[in-house]
Formats: sequence, structure tokens, C-alpha cells
Amino acid sequence: MGEREHEHVRVAVVGSGFGGLGAAVRLRREGVTDFVVLERASSVGGTWRDNSYPGCRCDVPSHLYSFSFAPNPDWPRAFSGQEHIRAYLEHVTDVFRLRPHIRFDSEVKRMSWNAERLCWDIETSSGSLSADLVVSATGPLSDPKIPDIPGLDSFPGEAFHSARWDHDCDLRGKRVAMVGTGASAAQIVPAIQPEVSHLTLFQRTPPWVMPRVDRNISDAERWLHRQLPFTSQLRRGLLWGIRELQVQAFTKHPKQLGLVEELARRNMARSVKDPALRAKLTPDYRIGCKRILLSSDYYPALAQPNVDVVASGLAEVRGSTLVAADGSEAEVDAIVFGTGFHVTDMPIAERVVGADGRTLAETWKGGMEALRGASAAGFPNWMTIIGPNTGLGNSSMILMIESQLNYLADYVRQLDVLGGRVALDARPDAVRSWNHRVQERMKRTVWNTGGCTSWYLDASGRNTTIWPGTTGEFRRATRRIDLAEYDVLRAPAAVKGIAQEKAGVEA
Repeated sequence: MGEREHEHVRVAVVGSGFGGLGAAVRLRREGVTDFVVLERASSVGGTWRDNSYPGCRCDVPSHLYSFSFAPNPDWPRAFSGQEHIRAYLEHVTDVFRLRPHIRFDSEVKRMSWNAERLCWDIETSSGSLSADLVVSATGPLSDPKIPDIPGLDSFPGEAFHSARWDHDCDLRGKRVAMVGTGASAAQIVPAIQPEVSHLTLFQRTPPWVMPRVDRNISDAERWLHRQLPFTSQLRRGLLWGIRELQVQAFTKHPKQLGLVEELARRNMARSVKDPALRAKLTPDYRIGCKRILLSSDYYPALAQPNVDVVASGLAEVRGSTLVAADGSEAEVDAIVFGTGFHVTDMPIAERVVGADGRTLAETWKGGMEALRGASAAGFPNWMTIIGPNTGLGNSSMILMIESQLNYLADYVRQLDVLGGRVALDARPDAVRSWNHRVQERMKRTVWNTGGCTSWYLDASGRNTTIWPGTTGEFRRATRRIDLAEYDVLRAPAAVKGIAQEKAGVEA
């Protein structure tokens, strides 16, 4: 890395999941080739690389969970598994010739705004560089969160998070504890239940579960999508439209979700005959308040004789004995944590130092907020993909990512139009105004009124993750940059002169 120690690039993208690879493709399509993608791991894929647990798959249909500019006619199933999604991202990387831009094993340790040079100074595990513009695409589901359980350090068996699955750990014939009942747990439980001697599920809050209407995509369908690409686009459009029509129930009329609740109850009753177990598994909040899980084998697995459901969270570990908050105990040989991620307190925020010397984490101490989900005040020429209030409760995040890529593309164009050493810094009043509108709309949504506590909410109970509208609305809101929402920063004359002199020498 010696020759790269003082390298300068126009754009530095952090992360090579859907957001980072999408940003790289969009930059190339905009004619920007002077960029790097900084990836802390040794391969692309983001959360679809990290999450390799048994049964891992997406709960959004494959044809909607892919880039519009890179359709895949060969998805094998309606809801494809982790291995197929990861292979798709590898394919995108190769088709769009992104590998020369990617710096693997290059974890960002710190990035600081250089007000004099109007650029970001970036320190990584493989060296340092600077960039005019940073695109942070680390994603909210990248850093696992394990609760601070008293005595966990003394546990004699294997213990790991679902996103860091220990493939050297053979669970066959063992007593296993599954801690958490989120989307990962709903996939892991059915996958390992037939193999373990006993499975204990520690359930703090039961989820609402709907059947997964999954199936193999036939050879004839795939042939049709290859030969007539518009059929794949039509399929994607139908999947999108159905989900757009559902949004009003989540955002404006949560009571309309009562019918969906009844369908979920019937789904449970078909698989769980024991009334005591059904009582444990029945949520006491409005469906949609927490993420609705899709599974056709979760309930059947929980009804098996080698499974116990503890309707309480894990409170303490005493050797190999796990103690729940209700006092019940279970002897186990291994613990799997399906306890989510650092979503509202993303670790990358502690490593980003803005114009006033404060970290992004300090700026967001009272709650995350960014103009149009992308730009934070005091952090010039820094954009985030899947930023505050860009998450979805019922559709594909790829739609939101592509909208933010439109915003990124226009951001780059505006910098070109302004010319010279220039940066855009989101105005604090513009950020506050945008966030106020979002939070006002959030008040009537099921995520705020449904009576649950979810990972959508931050420590103060504010929903800083979900977008309270349709994906179409968000696309319109991020179609282009409004310069009135930004302060335009210019480099000092001395720095301009140095840059021009350097350009002349290089010419």
C-alpha cells in the first residue's frame, strides 16, 4: 500500500453490498471512473455474505429484490436463498467490471473532513487516502448486536450470532438455545430443529407470521424471461404495484390490518394445536408494528416435541444453565443469538468526523436524521445509502437504494456544474424541515401506533429507520438535488492555486 498512502480519488464508496455496488455501477454510468470501493471483508456481498446461517433467504420476491438495471432471468425460486443472492451480487460485480475499483480487507477506521482542502481524509486497515465525496453504504444490518447477558462469558459451549454463523460448530444431537424471534430465527429454527436433540426458543416478543408462498421457478418461465425480457419487467412491476397498494394500511389506516391479523391467527391455528403454545405465540400488538415474518415451517417446527418455547427473554447464564427473565431454566450446549443489529446506532457513525470536529454519532446522539435520507448537516460531500428513515416494512429495499442512487448521480452532476474545488453541506434548517415532515407523517403509522417495541425505534422511542410512504413518493423526493437545501463551500484561493498548478504539471 506504500504507493497508495497519499492517494486521492474523486469518490470513495464504503461497503460492497447492494448499496455500495449499486453506487459503483451508477458512478460508472455517470462517467465517473476515479473511485474506489472500500470493503472490510475479502469478498463482496454485504449482509448476504455475512449471513450464511442454515435456511437463510430473502422475504422479498427475487424479481423485485434485484437491480432494475441488472435483471436476473434465472432466479431459481420465487424467494431465493442467500447463496443465490450472493451469487447475483458477484455476477453484478463482474458484469459491470467493478473489481478493479474494489479494495478488499480495507476497513474504514476513521474519515475526517478536511475543511482547507474540501475533501475527506480516510484511514483504512490497508492504508490511507482522500476523497472529494464519500458514499457510505455500510447498511443497517451489518454489525450484529448481542445483548449484555450476565454470565455469558462463562458459558462453556459455543455461542455466536446468526450473522456470524460458526460453520465449524456441529449442532447435531446437541441441546441448543435460540435467543430472539426475528426474521433470522424464523428461518434458523426450522432448519436446525430436526437435527438437534432439543431446542429452546427464548422469545421476548412473539412475531406475527404469514405463510411464505414460495415455489420453484420453472425452466419455461426462466426461458421466457431470457427470450422476452419485458416479461421479467412485467413480473417485477406487478410485484411492486401490489406492495405499493398495501402502503396506506401501514401508514394511514392501521385498523385495516385487522383482516391480515385474522389470516395470521388462522395460519398459526393450522400448525399449532396446543392452546397453551398458541397463547405463547400470539402477539398482543397490531400486525405490522414489528416486521411481519414469512414462513410456512416456523410454526410446525415449534410444535415438535423436541422444542420448548420460553415466553421470556434470556436474563442470565450460569455455566451451561440459561435463566429466563421469568425464572425458568434450560440446560444447553450451544447458544445462537438472533438478536438483530446496530441499526439506530451504526458503528460507522463513530468513525466519521465532520466539519465541526464532532463525530456523526455525536451529531446523531438525539436521533438519526439526514436530508432526504442521504445528507447530514455538518458533513459536506458525505452521503449515506439506506440512511435515516429510508427503510421499508413491506417492500424491496432495492427500490429505495436505486432512488438514492438517482440522488447521488445528480449530486455529482451539481458538483460538476458548480466547478472547481467545491462541496455541498446540507443546511441544518433543511434537515430539520425534512425530518419534521417525516416524523409528522410517522405519527399515524402502524410502526408508531401498533403497540410494540421494535428495532425501528431508537433509544428515545423515535422511529428513525422507516419511510412513512410509498417507494414512488421517495423516488420523486430524491430525483434531483435542490441546491437551496445546501450550503455551497468553496476551497480557499491558495488551495485552488495548488490544485490548478498540480493539474497543469500532470497535463
